[in-house]
Amino acid sequence: MLRYPSNADRNATIIPLIRPESGQPGPKSDSPPPLLERVSEALRTRHYSVRTEKAYLTWIRRFIAFHRNRHPQELSEVEIGEYLSSLARDSKVSASTQNQALAALLFLYQQVLERELAWLGNLVHAKRPTRVPVVLGRDEVRALLAHLDGVPWIVCALLYGGGLRLLEALQLRVKDIDLHRREVTVRRGKGGKDRRTVLPAALVEHLRLHLIAVKQQHDRDLAKGAGAVALPDALAVKYPNAPREWIWQWIFPATRTYVTANETRRHHLHETVIQRAVRQAARAAGIAKPVSPHTLRHSFATHMLEDGYDIRTIQELLGHRDVSTTMIYTHVLNRGACGVRSPLDR
Repeated sequence: MLRYPSNADRNATIIPLIRPESGQPGPKSDSPPPLLERVSEALRTRHYSVRTEKAYLTWIRRFIAFHRNRHPQELSEVEIGEYLSSLARDSKVSASTQNQALAALLFLYQQVLERELAWLGNLVHAKRPTRVPVVLGRDEVRALLAHLDGVPWIVCALLYGGGLRLLEALQLRVKDIDLHRREVTVRRGKGGKDRRTVLPAALVEHLRLHLIAVKQQHDRDLAKGAGAVALPDALAVKYPNAPREWIWQWIFPATRTYVTANETRRHHLHETVIQRAVRQAARAAGIAKPVSPHTLRHSFATHMLEDGYDIRTIQELLGHRDVSTTMIYTHVLNRGACGVRSPLDR
């Protein structure tokens, strides 16, 4: 049985103790909480995701180490610019990686240290290349799915059939699937937004049979005194029985359980299981493209455009904040570059 880290474990293992007065590690005392504990608390108070919390804490640690363990309170815009410029110039990070580091430092200074930063005019920005997404043809999608089976097949069919991101699919709960209306409700997708997307009719029967098997597994867990899942925010406090209720269970549960401080839980399936299955299926299908689970989402959007659906509908199904993000799929339609017909074809 696995032991999955709780919030208390996470505080103990990933947050070093850095105190404002010395900038050096030290034991806990009656003094104010260490800096990274304050950052973690501020992130959770604002309902940032666990992944964002881990990423921000990592960047802040690297920033402190870059300046020889000096406390960030002693540093200014000059030192921040030096660090971010070093990421682009020396570490050759991508623009999105540099922007994430900048967001972490802005959060540290504005929300935790309560300091407004001046404009970082001397910052060396990493160049953001213009890229088009990798898209599979319909025959390639068919060949890829033909080399998958079981739960990976259902997950990948859902990614392609509904345009979901991988974690959005793996974090679906029983209550988020409506087999009668053929709808999928994505809770707290990217940017913390909820949305609805289509559930393919071809998947309804497969999902119905899959849920019967998951329900049987859940009943066995309950009989052993387990059967709980983690709930968002403080729902477990408000509804103490909810973690064991059927509607809150993961649709794609992990194969093993883990132990927290007071109960045995089951997490959702880890994303690496699907990523590995997709890579193996792509090789077996002879697809000469860099294929990942996210490629199926790109393919969903492109094929929807090819079928004549308007860009606003696709934007809503994908959960994009701005239509300009969705417009990138107009450049990969199955009509040549930018939809132009080559004179050779005439």
